[in-house]
Amino acid sequence: MSTPPADPHAPQDAHDPLSRERAHLGSSRAALRAMREDVENLDITDVTANWVNAAVLQHQIDERIKALADLSHTPLFFGRLDYLHAPGADKAEGAEGERFYIGRRHVHDAEGDPMVIDWRAPVSQPFYRASKKDPMDVGLRRRFGYTSGDLTAYEDEHLSDPSEAAATSKLLQQEIERPRVGPMRDIVATIQPEQDEIVRSGLAGSVCVQGGPGTGKTAVGLHRVAYLLYAHRERLARTGTLVIGPNKSFLHYIEQVLPALGELEVKQATVDDLVAHVEVRGTDDATAAVVKGDARMAEVLRRAVRSHVTLPTEGVVVVRGSRRWRVPAYELETIVGELLDRDIRYGAAREALPQRIAHAVLVQMERSGEAPDDRVQDAVARNTAVKAAVKAIWPPVDPAKLVLRLLSDADFLAVHADGILDEDEQKEILWSKPVRSVKSAKWSPADAVLIDEATDLVQRTHSLGHVVLDEAQDLSPMQYRAVGRRCTTGSATVLGDLAQGTTPWATRSWDEALAHLGKGEAVIEELTAGFRVPTDVITYASRLLPHIAPGLTPVASVRENPGFFEVRPTTADEQVVDACEELLRNEGSIGLIAADARIPALTEALTAAGLTYLGPGEETTAQTRLTLVPASLAKGLEYDYVVLDEPQAVVDGEPDERTGLRRLYVALTRAVSGLTVTHAAPLPQQLA
Repeated sequence: MSTPPADPHAPQDAHDPLSRERAHLGSSRAALRAMREDVENLDITDVTANWVNAAVLQHQIDERIKALADLSHTPLFFGRLDYLHAPGADKAEGAEGERFYIGRRHVHDAEGDPMVIDWRAPVSQPFYRASKKDPMDVGLRRRFGYTSGDLTAYEDEHLSDPSEAAATSKLLQQEIERPRVGPMRDIVATIQPEQDEIVRSGLAGSVCVQGGPGTGKTAVGLHRVAYLLYAHRERLARTGTLVIGPNKSFLHYIEQVLPALGELEVKQATVDDLVAHVEVRGTDDATAAVVKGDARMAEVLRRAVRSHVTLPTEGVVVVRGSRRWRVPAYELETIVGELLDRDIRYGAAREALPQRIAHAVLVQMERSGEAPDDRVQDAVARNTAVKAAVKAIWPPVDPAKLVLRLLSDADFLAVHADGILDEDEQKEILWSKPVRSVKSAKWSPADAVLIDEATDLVQRTHSLGHVVLDEAQDLSPMQYRAVGRRCTTGSATVLGDLAQGTTPWATRSWDEALAHLGKGEAVIEELTAGFRVPTDVITYASRLLPHIAPGLTPVASVRENPGFFEVRPTTADEQVVDACEELLRNEGSIGLIAADARIPALTEALTAAGLTYLGPGEETTAQTRLTLVPASLAKGLEYDYVVLDEPQAVVDGEPDERTGLRRLYVALTRAVSGLTVTHAAPLPQQLA
């Protein structure tokens, strides 16, 4: 049962259900305001021991104040659950059920009684999971409809009433299809059961989500972070969380989702940000990038790092007072061999070597009747002779200089790539011109990943508690390794779509990718229900799947509204602009997506027509709702309406046809409500 939208400013009737719900909304907002004021009024003058503690505590208070912000256009609660019995009580006892309002964060009154329950709390779970088949002791599930932050409608499901037939929620459909202006929104009010299972999966295990366009995989990953922070806040506060996206535009697009859910501490980065040990100023051709991104490069680097170890040919003589203690070469060789056999990081072994040598000296001291302690061992380890021996046997290694030598010294590369890379592959990655220094080198993104691998071989990379990796299908094996190093002691949520892989090294299977990531035990989930892309649009785009990812299940749109779809032949760029102007008459955002090479011509046409537009990553406003998007930057973005210019040019803009068709598949599936395809050249035959 649902109610039609009502005027929020009409006189309130205490006996009208909608009026009572509005009254609860008003009381809840007042309670949230009181919670915020309580924090703002905290006096920490007498509770901190020093200025450092005071600064830390003040920062925590400031963050709490931000988390308690009441966003006027964001519903404080979006649902209600009426339980048949008190949660946790024996049903046979006949305990009267409780009523809970489900929202983005917890709100309580002055007595501490809950007025809104956080959507992540266990008692909220039936809002997403309960059904006619399994009502989960819920008698009534109520969804609320809002207009500009005002509660205007509600819809009831009597889950425990067998006489009421199951029906599709109109409010749910409206929320999914609601036009958007600005960055990505959270989906906390519309999470589906299969999505909720992924969101609430435990922190200990890693999850890989294969999801086609519009299945909500990005939103699922972000909401999973929010859930884990709720369920394991103290642990993740110590170990940290990180969201990794494909580019800055994408990160800007999603950056408001977690703050809207009250989570302000999650960091965001690209893979390039993670491996920024050197300034990237160069590029690789596709062949060289594929070789540099191959997992075999890890073994080449490992060999190159370990090659710096030189087995000793002379002993070490340590002078202490009037005594001389000699560690012979064969004993030093044994110590070095043991450290190499342990295969620990180069830097850690280098730090252990002087202590091992000092221990050998202490053993001789004890045999001669002395009783040395730890202080003596530390002093011996710092002895000039020992330090000189360590420097000769196990010299320090600079990761960037090591990679520079591998890429510029053919003989050095040949020695360490022997049996791993063939001659042609070695030639592909060698620089054509000699480079004098690390600073003068024009490092490519793939080179930076190699330096990161070498850095980890020398010194362990810090591990986080949880990492979300979005658009993962575009990563190379070496990039997977770089991300995996950031969560060796934590877990990961991997999100992607094999059909949208648009790099020459794109992932061929999730099993292979997860092995490179170091998370081979991760559970692979597949989302196939499309909530964002209209039926006609996804059906058209799915014509490409047999050519780009024949093993994948096509996305099935669950939208009742088939959406707007048109293929329009054109003869001039002005007609592309006309298509944009037509769509701008609708409510919501518009994306004009085109091959990168077509952007200058379309820029000129839009300017000539006096049509203002934005670039990817810039936030749309009510005044400027059109964004001009190069096809290379379209991945992960969504617009209410899309004009896709010249599909064949999108395909031709890539190094090979399969990659081009995948890029086209991405571009075709960015529309939430409607798509216009414009073309002067013939369409790719795969769309016929």
